[in-house]
Amino acid sequence: MESLSSRSNPRIKQIRALLQQRKARRATHLFVIEGIRHVGEAAQAGARIEYLCYAPELLTSEFAARIIAQLSAQDVPCLSVTADLFADLAEKDNPPGILAVVHQPDTRLEQLNPRQHPWLVALVAPQDPGNIGTILRTIDAVGASGLLLLEHSADPYHPSAVRASMGTLVWYPVVSATFTEFAPWAAREGYTLYGTSARASRDYRQIGQYRSPRILLMGSERQGLTAEQSAICHELLSLPMKGHATSLNLAVATGVILYAMIG
Repeated sequence: MESLSSRSNPRIKQIRALLQQRKARRATHLFVIEGIRHVGEAAQAGARIEYLCYAPELLTSEFAARIIAQLSAQDVPCLSVTADLFADLAEKDNPPGILAVVHQPDTRLEQLNPRQHPWLVALVAPQDPGNIGTILRTIDAVGASGLLLLEHSADPYHPSAVRASMGTLVWYPVVSATFTEFAPWAAREGYTLYGTSARASRDYRQIGQYRSPRILLMGSERQGLTAEQSAICHELLSLPMKGHATSLNLAVATGVILYAMIG
């Protein structure tokens, strides 16, 4: 196992760039997963791990030791660093002592189908990466099948998204597409589209049975669904707002309806 001690080492510099710059993640198609549990999920899911970085001084977990041994046996480079050097890299206080540099899956819209992906969530231009990660975690919790990011979305591989997903990012397809690609594809594949709108006349609780295959289409955080986006929905649903606020956080609203969809 290789040992690194210099902040100017190319791999140390790459990790820092991947954590801080979307352009670095785009150029290399790599991203960083931090934490024992999250790295373990990546290993279990069979994610393509480029290399592992860990600080022996910070790791007391037998599970972490097993992950390192497993990946080393699979010829994944496992790089040992000092605790100070790892703390410089880590994105939070009390650094977990282990991170993985992982390949971003290249999943395309046309690879998804109702048989394998009967329940999807589509977000129009979400701008908060933390919301993206939280919604992935909810997709996992309810048993849905994947996430579509339409138009100009925040980066699902941003460290905030990765952390908020709690390891679920490596288990589900996350596909970026334009709305003009998405609309005909969804119609062709026979998905029922459920959208949300403050102007919808039907409360989400009035739906007796949500049809399958289905897609929950959520509008942008700023303006919701446009008229064009609403027009392709088979059902438009509202969430009751009884207080002074006019809208819910995107991840909260998505979670409410996803749980209602379980039926």
